[in-house]
Amino acid sequence: MHPFDEAVRLAPLGGDRFNGHISPAYGNMVGPFGGVIAAVMLNAVLGHPSRQGDPVALTVNFAAPIKDAAFVITARAVRTNRSNQHWLLELEQDGNVAITATALLATRRETWRSTEVLPPQAPAVASVIPLTGDGLPAWARWVSNYELRVVRGNMTVDGVEREDSASTLWVRDAVPRPLDFLSLAALSDVFFPRVMVRRQRMIPSGTVSMTVYFHADAEALSRQGTDALLATARAQRFHDLYFDQTAQLWSKDNELLVVTNQLVYYRE
Repeated sequence: MHPFDEAVRLAPLGGDRFNGHISPAYGNMVGPFGGVIAAVMLNAVLGHPSRQGDPVALTVNFAAPIKDAAFVITARAVRTNRSNQHWLLELEQDGNVAITATALLATRRETWRSTEVLPPQAPAVASVIPLTGDGLPAWARWVSNYELRVVRGNMTVDGVEREDSASTLWVRDAVPRPLDFLSLAALSDVFFPRVMVRRQRMIPSGTVSMTVYFHADAEALSRQGTDALLATARAQRFHDLYFDQTAQLWSKDNELLVVTNQLVYYRE
């Protein structure tokens, strides 16, 4: 089994409840990598017998750290319309709610299309040297699960503050795996904290809320296969314990697959 599939695997407990345990291989500063938490929440919806349609929006709120232990997810469809379906989710551990989420699924139909933003400029994937992980802290275990080729805005931790927090990189699973909605949700959180990129030093930080808007459909995911995505992210303001992050993930064919936003806590 692919390491990612092992990490997001859920066992049905009956009704709306599922049991899971995220692999330590996706460990981060506090608990597991947020992207894999988002993916496991989405997996509870995609694996639910009442599911209708594909994901178009997912919001995950990180209320408390997840321990390296089993947890239970409750996924409940609160409204099903002709073309969309709304879900509420909770992840409980030791009897307490640690994660809440909402998900919107929809059955797409072909309409007029237009993309108003452009992908970032970047050299070919093969011409960019992959990140080795040298200099990264031991707790950032999740990084080893991805092949990261940073074009701009690397985290060198040299202590020299940058002019902005913008980053552009090529990214895919280190062990090749065809792209799907679960891995796309996880990849939406693959960026280092913007405050660390801007300040170029280790700063305690963690995502509080994360929203993913899926512009990709199943056909676009199939075309992407195991190829690298072109990803870009930046913050807009750092202010009194919190900063935002906005990011985009583009396909090899310059198709916008995801727009994602986060609110991140930090302290110095």
